[in-house]
Amino acid sequence: MALMSPTRPAHSRGNPDRPSRRIGFSQRLGRLDVKVSPYLYISPFFLLFAVVGLFPLGYTAVVSVYEWNLLGGQGDFVGMQNYVDVLQQPTFWKSVGNTFSIFLLSSVPQVIMAITIAALLDQNLRAATFWRMGVLVPFIVAPVAISMIFGRLFADQYGFINELIGLVGLEPIAWHGDRLASHVAIATMVNYRWTGYNTLIFLAAMQAVPRDLYEAAVIDGAGRVRQFFSVTVPQIRATIIFVVITSTVGGMQIFDEVRMYDAGGLGGPNRDWMTTVVYLYDVAWGNQKNFGRAAAVAWLLFLLIVMIGMVNFLVTQRISTAGPKQSKVSRKHTKRLLAEARAAGAPGGVRMPPTPPGAPAGSGIPSPPPTPPARPSTGSPTTNSGEDLR
Repeated sequence: MALMSPTRPAHSRGNPDRPSRRIGFSQRLGRLDVKVSPYLYISPFFLLFAVVGLFPLGYTAVVSVYEWNLLGGQGDFVGMQNYVDVLQQPTFWKSVGNTFSIFLLSSVPQVIMAITIAALLDQNLRAATFWRMGVLVPFIVAPVAISMIFGRLFADQYGFINELIGLVGLEPIAWHGDRLASHVAIATMVNYRWTGYNTLIFLAAMQAVPRDLYEAAVIDGAGRVRQFFSVTVPQIRATIIFVVITSTVGGMQIFDEVRMYDAGGLGGPNRDWMTTVVYLYDVAWGNQKNFGRAAAVAWLLFLLIVMIGMVNFLVTQRISTAGPKQSKVSRKHTKRLLAEARAAGAPGGVRMPPTPPGAPAGSGIPSPPPTPPARPSTGSPTTNSGEDLR
């Protein structure tokens, strides 16, 4: 006889006889701390960003719709007239063209050189720390010092670059007289300063790539170049997008190198290398001394950077997610094979053995082989045994 334990009546959640548990103040405070503390930890960044980022941006938008000069202060409300005046000035459009030219000559080679140097530094080198820290030295040097040094290198008469060109037998280049030559010189200064910084970003991303992928690639017979394009580049796609966007923003805001490239600091007598930021400086504190128009230039540059950044993001995102697409012929062929396989009664065109009774359909358990039929006996077992003994 089995012993039956007495069953207790189950208390429902809504049982009025059971007193509800009261939450103390310390428990409530603990729950509040868990929910609120993460936002408090990150709030200083957003507060600082609002003070030094959002407020100047909004205040610049307010200034851009007023007649505001350096001496008289705020004037009358002019609406979009400052934007119209800026867009009608040929110097503004020339500065935009110079900015795009210097941006292309600096950002594109900069990203290519940075990712190449990072791939070389990611190998097993002697004194790897020394080489990795050495690429960051140009970034530590002040931009003014870099501009002064390269200004002497690219001097028209006694510059070091022209001296080397003269040794080869070529004519000296007018680095301050030719528009394209001046853009190349300024882009060289930008690349010298920022290539090492982007190299360390790429190097950090490459070191986070699992080494098992490279070992598998070596087993498959892939060389160094194949490993770079098939393993490294796909694994650091997010970093490439980040570097491209930051290089775009920085390339559209070049100021120090252009300002220190010559004695005037305003892009030469014909404004051949004046960028948009230098033009903004000239409008605010130079010849015009008009803060309203300068604020309008700042907002136009901001919108231009946002549009170019979005285009770069979409292009790099499309390139990074693009893969080999299956052709229509291949897809039709695959559909036809699947249809034939279904018509044959087995997935993939393979005829499976029949499923035994009681087994779930599609389980893949073959039925046992059929039992052979028994032969009819012609005599008693004893007689048969006697015949076998004979």
